[in-house]
Amino acid sequence: MPTSPTARPLTPATVWLARGRHAEGAAEDVLRRSLEQRKRSRAIDDFLELPEAGTEAGTGAGTEAAPAERVFEARWRVEETVTVRARIGVTPGPDGGQEWLLVAEAERPWNDDWPSPAALFWPEEPDVAWDRDGAVELSLRKINPLPQDDKDTRRLFRNAVPGGWHIHVVVHEAMSTDERGRLPVARWLPTGLRHRVVEHRATPQQLRGVNWALRDAGVQVPRGGAVVLPGTPAPDGYEADDFSVRAVFLDGSEPADLVDAVTRYAALPRPLPEGAEEALTALREDWHLLTLEEELERQRGLVAMYAEALEAMTKSRDLYREAAERAHEALAAYQESAEAAPVRQQSPDAPTASPLQQLTRTFERLKSRSQRPVAPSRDEH
Repeated sequence: MPTSPTARPLTPATVWLARGRHAEGAAEDVLRRSLEQRKRSRAIDDFLELPEAGTEAGTGAGTEAAPAERVFEARWRVEETVTVRARIGVTPGPDGGQEWLLVAEAERPWNDDWPSPAALFWPEEPDVAWDRDGAVELSLRKINPLPQDDKDTRRLFRNAVPGGWHIHVVVHEAMSTDERGRLPVARWLPTGLRHRVVEHRATPQQLRGVNWALRDAGVQVPRGGAVVLPGTPAPDGYEADDFSVRAVFLDGSEPADLVDAVTRYAALPRPLPEGAEEALTALREDWHLLTLEEELERQRGLVAMYAEALEAMTKSRDLYREAAERAHEALAAYQESAEAAPVRQQSPDAPTASPLQQLTRTFERLKSRSQRPVAPSRDEH
């Protein structure tokens, strides 16, 4: 698969990212109810819904305002002392749904055993359709059967994998499975990974076509096994053999090797996904949900900043005043010297030489004096 022509900064170890699409209804209403419930149950400390704000896409006739982003902030603690701040932005999608982008950052490197931020913003009920992949029609909480047509499968991987938002896993069924085998593998993953993984499932007869579709990615799915796709661009340290699982038993037991492969892949340093840098900057620099201590610290910082600005203005004013006083003193001294100098009387009819002419004549007189021969001294005779 093609790689990105421009290098993006790496995702910080403290950051958790996810993106998706809410398919039905008003996503802000769902988020508001879910966050209120999480606050009542003390799963989160607090949340804040920011006022709606849109931006103009341009000016002139026929110009329309850009879709307004609805933003919610939330904060909670993990391991009792580690604070997590999170921000989700929701914008209208092209097909009537709503796209959402979630970024969370902790005070120390992220632990995948911590709760999923998506599960704290969104309700866990299966009938609430917030868990769709924003790029293609894929689920983050269910198995995604691969298309029957090989070309459609290849097209699916080309459209779904780039961007770097999700970890894509392809599982091949060695034989037809029962209900136990049709449960998503993601339920065995650490809680912090469950909403970042897209599981693709291939039926027994699709093995050859799937591996043909994956040729561009440089990976293959073992019969009855699984593979974690490299993504676009592939993270540093990715080797296909290290993330290929030879056997996955779909009998309801934990697929330990596959869980290990996904967990190791998630720990690799990866570039920030497309669009994540702006969201992370907004989380860090435009945060509103402050505690009382943070608000006091912020006010102290503002006071210190204003004091420094005032001191600089005062210093600048004093320097300006000192420079003006020196200029006045120099002007007064010049005027006094001009008044003390003798004034030559000129004939009324004599033309007044310009300052440039006077300077030129003076220079010529000095030049002629320097060229005048020097009389020999008496010692030379």
